[in-house]
Amino acid sequence: MNKPAIGSDIGGTHITCRLFDLHTNSFEGSKTVRKAVDCHAPASEILDKWASSIALAAGEIPLSSLAGIGVAMPGPFDYENGVAWFENVGKFEQLFGVNVREELITRLRLPHDFSIRFQNDAACFAIGESFTGQVAAHRRLLAITLGTGFGTTFIEDHMPVAGKYGIPDDGFLYHIAAGNSIADDQFSTRWFLKEYLRLTGNPIAGVKELAQQAEHDALAAGIFLDFGKALGEFLAPWLLGFDAGGLVIGGNISAAFHLFGEQMQHVFTLHNVKTQIYISQHQEDAALSGSACLCL
Repeated sequence: MNKPAIGSDIGGTHITCRLFDLHTNSFEGSKTVRKAVDCHAPASEILDKWASSIALAAGEIPLSSLAGIGVAMPGPFDYENGVAWFENVGKFEQLFGVNVREELITRLRLPHDFSIRFQNDAACFAIGESFTGQVAAHRRLLAITLGTGFGTTFIEDHMPVAGKYGIPDDGFLYHIAAGNSIADDQFSTRWFLKEYLRLTGNPIAGVKELAQQAEHDALAAGIFLDFGKALGEFLAPWLLGFDAGGLVIGGNISAAFHLFGEQMQHVFTLHNVKTQIYISQHQEDAALSGSACLCL
């Protein structure tokens, strides 16, 4: 396919869009459009901001000539039909029940059969990495994002996998038991902040600050070692069961990989996990390329 597509990444505070060449798997020659969005604004205002950002990313290329528009969207959302079901999540709740696909078609004056595809934002990150990242050589991979939450997507032949190989029906691991809670609590910023507070009685601003402290503080360094061990123990059986060739790690916490990666790899070795580990070089751009690749 020689036509380009627009990849879009929608977050709680912004939308980012970029034109992506599906033939060369690159953003060559395109510019990133990023606009702030008030997630508590009226539905029409949110939809207008999304539509105008997409149009701006197309530049002088007529939207109707594109292969399509891909959108990385948080949930709850009906990705197949393009309907928002945001409720009790603190964002975009004015869009509850709105068919976002039809609203964008109308605002962008596109043919009704124009391809606008939606997918979970973590899944788009994984798809993007499978096409453009270092991990692209692997047929099967697991992509995880470590940040305010714990995102996971299993990929086989560039597509998300769920409900087979022992993978949960929804394809995600955030709700799986880990430690004294669930994975989303154990492998996210929340765990680091709670653990530091538990050990010292003092709060800390975030993982970035803790990582800086770990360079000269054994206690802080130990927190990252414990994290790496726990993450390795949690991921090992899933990687083995899926026979994943690659594990790609994104999200803000991945910047501290040098503090926990060796410990995680040690656990993998103990469990005979041969999966190669990669740190995302694309981060947010992976979600953009992945959403654009939905239009293939």
